[in-house]
Amino acid sequence: MLIKGFVPLSLIDYPGKLSCILFLYGCNIRCPYCQNPSLVLPEGAKTPNIEKEKVMSFLEKRKGKLEGVVISGGEPCINPDLPEFLSEIRSHGYSVKLDTNGLWPERLKKILDEKLADYIAMDVKAPLGKYEKVVGVRMDSNKISQSIEMIKNSGIKYEFRTTVVPKLLNEEDLMEIGRTIQIADAYYLQQFEPRGLLDPSFELVQPYPEEFFHMMKKKMAPFAKKIGIRGMRQN
Repeated sequence: MLIKGFVPLSLIDYPGKLSCILFLYGCNIRCPYCQNPSLVLPEGAKTPNIEKEKVMSFLEKRKGKLEGVVISGGEPCINPDLPEFLSEIRSHGYSVKLDTNGLWPERLKKILDEKLADYIAMDVKAPLGKYEKVVGVRMDSNKISQSIEMIKNSGIKYEFRTTVVPKLLNEEDLMEIGRTIQIADAYYLQQFEPRGLLDPSFELVQPYPEEFFHMMKKKMAPFAKKIGIRGMRQN
């Protein structure tokens, strides 16, 4: 497991908790709008690692001040030793939020079954029929369906979320995503930020206006108990 990034304090990444964030290297997809290309591309593996021992020392010192640890990437589930890592974090008394793309359902199942995470945030990138186009690799979209259902039935707090990129997703695509996740506990529409991307050509794409997000929030209301918007000012 390669830990490449660390944010010591976040007020927003773990709902309801003060947290720190760990960014793990490696990903099995190539979304052109990815904002963490150094965690995805091969050259990123050459950047200095953050030693796990230093992370655990930090967590021990911050007991009573921090409440949670967010594990992000890249794609954390690409690491076969992830369950042991999550267990070690929890042994220090912290709640764990796991960010995932849902393409490793067999590894996600172990985490869910053993309650090694307290909150799951899964990115639903596209309608199942458009997944390969959006994520840039050949893949089995059935794995997405499996992960969605496992998460919904896990008894663990969760959210699904979609970064809305105009060049890739339209209104009907979002409605199809809604039909795939229904009835979810929580779903978030995330604004696309055209900077620092895996594919620089996407930095020329104009994001959808705020009005589009509020329209979609209303239209998608039947698909989740809570629909939210992230990445822009809300009225």
